[in-house]
Amino acid sequence: MRYFRQPTDSRSAALIAERGGALYDLTAADSDLDSFRSLARTASIVGTDVDSVASRHLDDAPVVEAKRPSDRRLPVVPSEVWAAGVTYRISEQARQSESDKPQMYLDVYDADRPEVFFKATPDRTVGPYDAVGVRRDSAWNVPEPELGLVLYRGSIVGYTVGNDVSSRDIEGSNPLYLPQAKVYDRCCALGPCIASTATVDDPHDLRISMEIEREETTVFDDTTSTDEMVRSCSELVSYLTRHNHVPDLGVLLTGTSLVPDDEFSLRPGDGVRIDIENIGTLYNDVTTV
Repeated sequence: MRYFRQPTDSRSAALIAERGGALYDLTAADSDLDSFRSLARTASIVGTDVDSVASRHLDDAPVVEAKRPSDRRLPVVPSEVWAAGVTYRISEQARQSESDKPQMYLDVYDADRPEVFFKATPDRTVGPYDAVGVRRDSAWNVPEPELGLVLYRGSIVGYTVGNDVSSRDIEGSNPLYLPQAKVYDRCCALGPCIASTATVDDPHDLRISMEIEREETTVFDDTTSTDEMVRSCSELVSYLTRHNHVPDLGVLLTGTSLVPDDEFSLRPGDGVRIDIENIGTLYNDVTTV
């Protein structure tokens, strides 16, 4: 199943389950299921998966109409968003290109230990059709389309689409500036839904595409696959949770799969559309922060 948050006639937002093309209002069936967090928590308590919990409520859940994509909300509010870097060859090449110290990125790409870094808090994370931010003090800003792992108590319970917006010139000038290049207002987007682990047969074989529009013109359009990752999702999770007390609900972005040319930088008013097979399409405008 896929899980959305969208407004209904009776509530500002409800947890909606999609199965077989039909949308079911889980919150109307059980008021305790008011978010993906509560669904994952219930599944953890009873020792099952999120789809099994949702399925038990479908008979009592009213079928609702699909809202406009722009009406859908942030599907999950993670306590923390983390990210992994240099997990694709194209990312390793791009990081070398931007940096005065390129060898360090090649070393990480080939190393046993992956790069894992903190990305965002809930108030720095936006949902579908909200605006992502580019820093006013940066001249080279790019979107980074990524498969997101939704974790509950360190276990993968679903997948989402992520945009790890980054200031490449800030990080490139000195790797110690990575937090400033990555963590700022509206630096991360997630959505449009959470796809359960049963819905995604193989997270390492998903088509990812990104399109960037500027003044009604497509300025970037490319496609790749998660089979280009050099690390597994389980490996990345193991390093995130190693000697690190993570919150019950979090998201781990798995690395940059598509990178625009070095001459490209996001501008306010651009539109970024990221699609991941079997999950959905995340769209965000761009604004300056």
